[in-house]
Amino acid sequence: MKFSEMKYERPDLEELKETVRTLTQRLKEAGDYNAAKEVFLEKEKVAKHIDTCQQLVYIRHTIDTRDAYYDEEQKFWDNAEPELEEYEQQWKAAMLESPFRKDFEKEYGTLMFLNAEIERKTFSPEIISDLQQENLLVMEYGKLIASAQIPFEGGIYTISQMTPFKTDRDDARRLAAWKAEGQWYKDHQKELDGIYDRMVKLRDAMGKKLGYENYLPLGYCRMTRNCYTKEDVEKFREAVRKYLVPVADRLYREQAKRIGKEYPMSFADCVLKFRSGNPRPQGTAEDVLAAGKRFYDELSEETSVFFNMMLEDELMDVLSTEGKEAGGYCSSISEYGVPFIFANFNGTQGDVEVVTHEAGHAFAGYMNRDRIPFSYVWPGAEACEVHSMSMEFLSWPWSHYFFGEDTRKFHYSHLFSALAFIPYGTLVDHFQHEVYEHPEMTPKQRHETWKRLLGIYMPWQKLDGEIPFYSDGEGWQRQLHIYGAPLYYIDYCLAQTVALEIWAIMQESREKAWERYMAYTMQGGTRTFTELLENAGLKSPFDEECLREVCETANAWLNGFDLAGIE
Repeated sequence: MKFSEMKYERPDLEELKETVRTLTQRLKEAGDYNAAKEVFLEKEKVAKHIDTCQQLVYIRHTIDTRDAYYDEEQKFWDNAEPELEEYEQQWKAAMLESPFRKDFEKEYGTLMFLNAEIERKTFSPEIISDLQQENLLVMEYGKLIASAQIPFEGGIYTISQMTPFKTDRDDARRLAAWKAEGQWYKDHQKELDGIYDRMVKLRDAMGKKLGYENYLPLGYCRMTRNCYTKEDVEKFREAVRKYLVPVADRLYREQAKRIGKEYPMSFADCVLKFRSGNPRPQGTAEDVLAAGKRFYDELSEETSVFFNMMLEDELMDVLSTEGKEAGGYCSSISEYGVPFIFANFNGTQGDVEVVTHEAGHAFAGYMNRDRIPFSYVWPGAEACEVHSMSMEFLSWPWSHYFFGEDTRKFHYSHLFSALAFIPYGTLVDHFQHEVYEHPEMTPKQRHETWKRLLGIYMPWQKLDGEIPFYSDGEGWQRQLHIYGAPLYYIDYCLAQTVALEIWAIMQESREKAWERYMAYTMQGGTRTFTELLENAGLKSPFDEECLREVCETANAWLNGFDLAGIE
């Protein structure tokens, strides 16, 4: 079924509450496992229906934030979800206390109970209104970013549409684009500061209402971190500073020489990997999707079936249009058993990375679509990002279909960027930890904190005051996750480390890399992150040797890369 044909109708909220309440009572009264399992499977259908309604609304709202109907429906779900959570928690409590728990564990595994124990720590009826207010603030931020109309060279552009100008090979034009975009953020500084200030205080209050010192313990539980701790993340950050920052620093020093700039470089110069310009996909958006089809057709039978289904059922919305939210994501529409890809193509190499990255998520979800419980379709966020970031590297043998003469440029810059991303992502995480440890910070103090951490994790960037917003330590406000998905960003860094591990295996054997990828992916969400890795024969990023080894391998490859003929 095509996405446009999928019907949405707002359900009766009180009826949903009563349905879940009744199922919970029936579970408690079940006389044997068969009766309990029957109720459990009925609850699965209800949960999938609720999830499908929410996702259809969210997708259609983000495609056009100006659509009045879906704007109202998004507001409905932002209020309904916290209210439903009270009934979900009662269901989880009944499952955890069920006399048939051992029987459930034998058939469905123990992870759903481990996760339920964690999720019980994230909620109390006391914070329902806070959760509703948080949803409204996230929506307010998203609509503000989507509303951006940036004047540049006689035209008006969205934030996504500015990206090609911000990576232009012409120094003056590139700098002007950064200034124009920075000025838009600067003009909306008060709103950006105000939204985040309210978010931080609201999240801190929720943490304290639930008995925590601050938001951080609650945030970790909300991310369902079931196999590592805050201390593990801190050790990972330390390893990034020890192994990765020096490697990235050397690469940026070489880049500065290559493009004729002084080190450290301005924000506008850091993005230009080659004097002749960054790699660009050849052709139109349709050509990029056609190249993606060829890649997935030839990669495996499974990926071919998957990607052709995505095309035929119009399960991708990838063009950058007015009123569309920024960024990209993959979602799943549970009752239909299909994923959906949202993106903002803008003529840069990021378009290709959408076709590989977001489709990596989508492929994993599609291959596990029939899991019971349906929460096992996806693992945790850090584990999901392995699917996507590894798929980017697995596409390398087909890069020439996407990039033509720029293929060599792409391979170099992609690996370079993958390494350099980890310090940035770790900076985002470190920043959020400091913010939530000190919720009393003023907006000015938050900007100062970001500037200080920039010097630690990204010393190649010069804060010269030339570019509004960025040079003032305010650039973190363009990172959607900091507002809408607190503490998420380290998940990208952990996953990128694993993806680099798969890339290293590719250098020895493409077949072996694909086998490891599939062994990892086909487990769905049935195991914790570290267990998924172990079962697939992959190392954990929390093992310091893992980060050290991938750094050494990638660094050696980049050192030996022949840049002859590339200006």
